[in-house]
Amino acid sequence: MSMRYPVPMEPRVAKCLLLSKVLAADGIMTENERAFLDAAMKKLGVKDEERRSIIDLVGWDEAEGALSSATDDEKREIVSQLVDAASADGRLSPLEMAMVKRISKELGLEG
Repeated sequence: MSMRYPVPMEPRVAKCLLLSKVLAADGIMTENERAFLDAAMKKLGVKDEERRSIIDLVGWDEAEGALSSATDDEKREIVSQLVDAASADGRLSPLEMAMVKRISKELGLEG
């Protein structure tokens, strides 16, 4: 499934891909979760062509690496957003929470 992202990945794209990873972790993306992702993409100023690749999960495996230069505070803020995303549908799925923990670890934060 992993297609390489064609250019160095912008942090805003990487953040949205991480959100997608969490929201898709349980195999279902509810309407509320889709709306959460959409709002995040708007807030981060994601361009139309970037939206398509985020929705298609292009660069899925590269997202954490694209955020490696973020500060620990920025990384903690990202993880906090991931937790918000995971509970966007009103319930916190164990699969979504496991993905948040995995991403947190890959970003270099201890869960």
